[in-house]
Amino acid sequence: MNQLTQALEQEGSSRFEFLSRGLAFLARPSIARWAAIPLRLIVGYGFMEHGFAKLSRGPEAFGAILHTIGVPAPHLMAWLTIMTELVGGLAVLLGAFVPLVSLPMAAVLVVAMLTVHLPYGFSSIKLLSVTSGRAQFGPPGYELDLLYLACLAALVFGGPGPMAIDRYFRKK
Repeated sequence: MNQLTQALEQEGSSRFEFLSRGLAFLARPSIARWAAIPLRLIVGYGFMEHGFAKLSRGPEAFGAILHTIGVPAPHLMAWLTIMTELVGGLAVLLGAFVPLVSLPMAAVLVVAMLTVHLPYGFSSIKLLSVTSGRAQFGPPGYELDLLYLACLAALVFGGPGPMAIDRYFRKK
């Protein structure tokens, strides 16, 4: 039995070594520097999509939601949130002023997490039922807020990567 365990461990470690050597090219600086691009795309697009959704329903509707949960100056905060999501999302998407726009974007995420998503727990996906072949989901938890915050932190500390507007401004 001991020999079998050792053989399996050796086989498993050799597979791991093969995989790690095979994927080592991803860790090279020439490729790793592109890691910020997918983060910028999903964070920028995600924020802009949330801003457009609030804008399309009307800032007054979002202001009413903010009023209901006790946010002060709900009409003003609705507009500030929408503008933060639209302008901040576009800036992240383009790689412009990422450290600057990340602060208000992070504030929006923290407020959403504490006032809306925290009572629903961690998970963003809560399958309630399947009716007529369609899944019915409950309210999302704070998982997505944390993911967005982690992506923003990665972009702030790691930089916006190649094809960023900030690189154009730094050259001049």
